[in-house]
Amino acid sequence: MTIAFAEPSTDKAVLEEGAAFSPRFDAHGLITAVVTDAGDGAILMLAHMNAEALSLTLQTGIAHYWSRSRKSIWKKGESSGNLQSVQEILTDCDQDAILLKVEVAGHAATCHTGRRSCFYRAVRLEGGVVRLASVDEHRHFDPAEVYDK
Repeated sequence: MTIAFAEPSTDKAVLEEGAAFSPRFDAHGLITAVVTDAGDGAILMLAHMNAEALSLTLQTGIAHYWSRSRKSIWKKGESSGNLQSVQEILTDCDQDAILLKVEVAGHAATCHTGRRSCFYRAVRLEGGVVRLASVDEHRHFDPAEVYDK
């Protein structure tokens, strides 16, 4: 069952200060979701949700997203056991992005590479060349053992 969200208001004061949650989905029907650890605030991942994924998340308390590559709903952690229990959902001022504060079960890894966060590489300019440098090599699980190839 999809939850009926309020229609986005064109009144800035209502949108920014009102009590109605009216997520502003983009032209593809998606809203950006930033995901952080509820305990220490570490950024774990960035994903997208459609109305169904957001509804499922609100109804179950487990994070669901829209996979743009698979074009389907994705229950985060369903394969790995690293389910994300949502502790709080916040929206930004114009309601076109949301922040999920989650507790991660299992290995406490969010990234499909086995790392805690999907943000495990730093972008660096070295001698005029832009390179990526790993800032987290610790893997909580071996993806080859967890996911079917």
